[in-house]
Amino acid sequence: MNQETLTQANDNDEMEIDLLEVFYYLKARAIWLFVAFMAGAVLVGGFTAFFIAPKYEATSKVYMVSASSESVINLNDLNPGTSLSQDYVELMKIRPLFEDVIEDLDLDYEYDELLEMTSIGTVGDTRLMQITVTSTDPVEAKDIANELAKKAVTYVPKVMGAQKPRIAEKAITPEHKSSPSLSKNTLIGGLIALVVLAAIFVVQLLLDDTFKSAEDVEKMLGVMPLTVIPEGNLETIDDKAEEDIRKQKRKERRKKQKEQKKEGKNDAN
Repeated sequence: MNQETLTQANDNDEMEIDLLEVFYYLKARAIWLFVAFMAGAVLVGGFTAFFIAPKYEATSKVYMVSASSESVINLNDLNPGTSLSQDYVELMKIRPLFEDVIEDLDLDYEYDELLEMTSIGTVGDTRLMQITVTSTDPVEAKDIANELAKKAVTYVPKVMGAQKPRIAEKAITPEHKSSPSLSKNTLIGGLIALVVLAAIFVVQLLLDDTFKSAEDVEKMLGVMPLTVIPEGNLETIDDKAEEDIRKQKRKERRKKQKEQKKEGKNDAN
């Protein structure tokens, strides 16, 4: 195994150790991460529930017919992107048509506002044009969608010189809101708070360059320390060291006294 391979292996080991260190660092702070998740979820969920107005969608559908005869329009003309289907869709978005809808329904919207609330397009490769209106008022969404469908039958054929399309499906009053999703927003809020706090913890770990163990010294400097200062209060450590020294001195004095007594007995004999 060459030097380059050894270096790469050491780098991989170091990366693995670093990732494990991050994992255990975050694990030790799991309670704070959980608190952050719950706080974010409650804040965003509460804001969604009390400060964001729910929106409702209502949809009507119009069946398009031929521009030149009583027969049903050719399928090739109604493929998305072809001229006739695009003509219908684009003519449904013009200002005069929307202003007529605003006037007929006595709406308090400008043209741009109502256009932004409305989505118009063909349904796949079918002959159906779908008109979807989004509003904070479900009844209003239904009324606008149906009024636009009527304009598709009366207004657009006059402009195109085509046969009248047919209303295939009238919009009904939606019973359930389309947005916002309380559960989705709550979950997203909790996850964002958790990720932010986790990122802060990781940054703290990366910026902490203190040595906490002999292994840290060896990893960072490549050498093993000759000694390790024991953990604990330094005053307690000093007191213990002094006590050990006193014990050692007392032990030496007793030993010396025994030796002197023993020598005295030998001299007496």
